Amino acid sequence: MIKAPPKFKAQYRSISEESPESYDINEIIYTCRKTGEILEVVHDMEALRQIPAEDWKNLFDSRYRSVKFPDSSGIWSKREWVLPHIRDENIVTSGEGYTHLFNADRFAKELGIESLFVKQCGVSHTGSFKDLGMTVLVSQVKQMIEEGAAIKAVACASTGDTSAALASYAAKAGIPAIVFLPSDKVSAAQLIQPVSNGAHVISLDTDFDGCMNIVKQVTQEEGIYLANSMNSLRIEGQITISVEISQQLEWAVPDWIIIPGGNLGNVSALGNGFEMMYDLGLIDHLPRIAVAQAENANPLYLSYKNGFQEFKPVEAQKTLASAIQIGNPVSVKKAIRILRKFNGVVEQASEAELADAATRGDLHGLYNDPHTGVALAALFKLIDKKVIGKKEKVVVISTANGLKFTEFKVKFHQNEIGKINQKLINSITYCKPEIGKVLQAVRKFL
Repeated sequence: MIKAPPKFKAQYRSISEESPESYDINEIIYTCRKTGEILEVVHDMEALRQIPAEDWKNLFDSRYRSVKFPDSSGIWSKREWVLPHIRDENIVTSGEGYTHLFNADRFAKELGIESLFVKQCGVSHTGSFKDLGMTVLVSQVKQMIEEGAAIKAVACASTGDTSAALASYAAKAGIPAIVFLPSDKVSAAQLIQPVSNGAHVISLDTDFDGCMNIVKQVTQEEGIYLANSMNSLRIEGQITISVEISQQLEWAVPDWIIIPGGNLGNVSALGNGFEMMYDLGLIDHLPRIAVAQAENANPLYLSYKNGFQEFKPVEAQKTLASAIQIGNPVSVKKAIRILRKFNGVVEQASEAELADAATRGDLHGLYNDPHTGVALAALFKLIDKKVIGKKEKVVVISTANGLKFTEFKVKFHQNEIGKINQKLINSITYCKPEIGKVLQAVRKFL
């Protein structure tokens, strides 16, 4: 156990290899002043290395699922690796993290692989993995305001989940929130979440990329703080997903992590989490990473096909996986760097493929959002291509709660999505309340 920990610290650093400029974590800055590149949060690894790997494991295990604040949060229970300077009174948490690692053993057997787990990051307060990052950002903002920073509001562009997380955590902290949503491109459940939490919701007749362009301009105004993943604070809490996965596998490492990819912040966050564990000796090797994109919003896949020699944004087309309907991802350079380091691959899924895959997963006890369907569809393809071997262990990242996408589920089982596998449709049987007719229906089912 850690008895006298050294002083841990974090700071911003540009992702530019030629000019890795550094900035204080309390500074309001989103891109490098010298190069314009986005920043990332980096930690004093020499200080962290003073603690033996086994002591880190014991510390994290001792805090696991604690009822005591702040260890009751899966993110703040690993605070030394996140933002170690945040004082307890400024931590804004809703008990995020500690999400279930669903053992889909029967599904793995059907697919012919060693094991399959689904990390249920969407089983969180607002129903998505964005809570894991938003607790960090809003806690930092709260502390900055307490220390005199002139922050009047926090703002984000969103396809639904980011706005829900920001609105909830900002409301808990008592900080005004402004969210920009693309008109008619988010589910009703996602739209009403920030409205209910009192955020100022602005609906724009554009897509996510258009909303992102607006929020970047709005946050140039003094006092409005950016809460999108362009601000690297927003994804810092998500590094703990990797730590949790290994912890739940008794500090083992799966062969593959499959991540749905939109703005691509989660790719870099999970990669950074595994890198920290590897560098500090908690694990002895890195997993391979696969990024799964919807075919209708696939700029990273197209870049992967040309060996990442170039990257070109695309105009994202409408997709059932609305949260990853992004044609110009902010964190693309971070994601490509992680994919190269992790011997990664990128796969895509059509609308029918992602819908079928989500439904196949549901038949094994899951309740998948369409983005998890993209990841599962990529898994099927990678198995068919023999990229993922029969003896390999796979973890699929599920980013949101399926309950946010009830319309998607209803449309599938009412056969309103084109080119899907008709055998997967589970139609409701309507029957008169007469025992003979009911038994006839039951016997037909059996």
